[in-house]
Amino acid sequence: MPAQSSPPPGVVLLDSVTQTAAEHAGCVVVTGSHAGRSVVKYALAVPAKLYVFNDAGFGKDGAGIAALAELESHGIAAVAVAHTSARIGEALDAWQHGVLSAVNGPARALGLAPGQRLREALVRVTAKCEGS
Repeated sequence: MPAQSSPPPGVVLLDSVTQTAAEHAGCVVVTGSHAGRSVVKYALAVPAKLYVFNDAGFGKDGAGIAALAELESHGIAAVAVAHTSARIGEALDAWQHGVLSAVNGPARALGLAPGQRLREALVRVTAKCEGS
């Protein structure tokens, strides 16, 4: 599948999770942000269908993906793409080249799993949403 420069409707690209706004509620939000604990307050403020972060190399004691478990405790689907597949801070690169490295329970329930190409997985997730 060739790299698409723009995502389908319902998928928003934001280089930083701090850019989330009320109009992103219910969308799939692909960010360039790491998935450390500091992103949780931004994700909780806007109820998206799914948040995508960068694993930032996982870090010490999993610090680079710590938000996934915390967001799961709030029922929010979240995944991380491998830092080796997409540049940190660049949502478009995550969209075009990202490969999932970590998923939480709600994301798994959407059919997402480590090893999947983000773009292809999200096209299936958004297609399920449109067909509902």
